[in-house]
Amino acid sequence: MKRMNEPLQGNFEGIGIQFNMAEDTLLVIQPVSGGPAEKAGILAGDRIVSVEDTVIAGVKMSTEDIMRRLRGPKDTKVNLRVLRRGVKDPLPFTLKRAKIPVFSLDAAYLMKDRVGYIRINRFAATTHEEFRKALAELQRQGMKDLVLDLQGNGGGYLNAAIDIANEFLDKQQLIVYTEGRRNPRNEFFAKGNGAFREGRLIVLVDEFSASASEIVTGAIQDWDRGLVVGRRTFGKGLVQRPIDLPDGSMIRLTVSRYYTPAGRCIQKPYESIEQYNQDLIDRYNHGEMMSADSIHFPDSLKYRTHRLGRTVYGGGGIMPDYFVPIDTTLYTPYHRQLRDRGVLLKVHYRQLEAHRREWADRYRQFSDFLQHFEVSEQQLADLVAAGQEQGIAFDETAYQRSLPLLKLQLKALIARDLWDMNEYYHVINEANESVRRAQELLKEKDWEEWMLKKKRRE
Repeated sequence: MKRMNEPLQGNFEGIGIQFNMAEDTLLVIQPVSGGPAEKAGILAGDRIVSVEDTVIAGVKMSTEDIMRRLRGPKDTKVNLRVLRRGVKDPLPFTLKRAKIPVFSLDAAYLMKDRVGYIRINRFAATTHEEFRKALAELQRQGMKDLVLDLQGNGGGYLNAAIDIANEFLDKQQLIVYTEGRRNPRNEFFAKGNGAFREGRLIVLVDEFSASASEIVTGAIQDWDRGLVVGRRTFGKGLVQRPIDLPDGSMIRLTVSRYYTPAGRCIQKPYESIEQYNQDLIDRYNHGEMMSADSIHFPDSLKYRTHRLGRTVYGGGGIMPDYFVPIDTTLYTPYHRQLRDRGVLLKVHYRQLEAHRREWADRYRQFSDFLQHFEVSEQQLADLVAAGQEQGIAFDETAYQRSLPLLKLQLKALIARDLWDMNEYYHVINEANESVRRAQELLKEKDWEEWMLKKKRRE
């Protein structure tokens, strides 16, 4: 249970490294800034070969087992032996474990036209604090409008969702309420002290945005505070009470459901476990991910937003104001095999180890990297050859179709490992159709008319 809750608590106790298993060896991608590993002198590109007296390289040890050996109570010590490129013998390190932050914001940067971009990967105990810091920095840089990316965000703490929604809403505006068969209605309101109550706002969602993400999105849509772009969200809106069991396990008892300010139930229908688990596949097969026209709502599921009286829909999940289909133009079976069988990552780490110093010296600033770095023909040839070694037959037609995406993914991975996740999303978002659509909407005259209409209503 402790391991399960760590991402939401915002920290864990360990040595502080981002790593990947490359050819059965632990490769350090980056030490966490200010963590024990960085303070001890462990570098990106190092390979940890033993923990205490146990060899972990070349023995096919599971990632879970390695993490268990590296983690431990704060202030306890752990001895490592590390291989470093250019150094003949393994280097010994003794580290004192500490609390390591787990960040819930993947990225926060300024796009064109003074549009800020913030991506939240989950709603954790530290999310609101992280968001406030990121928002303040973007405002310092001159941000005027904001794109809030909740794509793939499966939820988290209710309080974190309420705190984030509060940043955008006026005082006493309802954010969400809960109600159950034996639980009376419980309402949560905005305090009116948010840091982005003015300025244009777009929320990005997809079929994996769930729970806390849907609470924030529903509140923004129901109050006409911003526009929602993407695909219908997951539809997870149950209030569950955790009950600890004597053996250390836990059950979660459903006691209520979440409702948006307009009265829409976030939870999708739950008639059987098979149907529930099959829902996303059924939505895909029915064409919902490709076209908004394939989605039909009965009149009984129509609701009205509070300020403009726009029609929004219940029935489970949040339906966006602007639909963006899944982009299938660059994705091919050949690309999927390279990705899913780990070839793309394996080749990336191999190239990173060989060229990290060269790339870091050439591109001291991320802006230079973003503008000038191009994936070489040799990198692509290595990828194709590695795929063939794994039994993935080369498909020229599919390769050419997926080539722009392969180049972008390799560039984004390099940006991540030379800098951080912020830079990764800066690169990879060039292929994100929802981000592009949000930027287009913020330029359109229609938005200005929408905002003027909103003000006239008020």
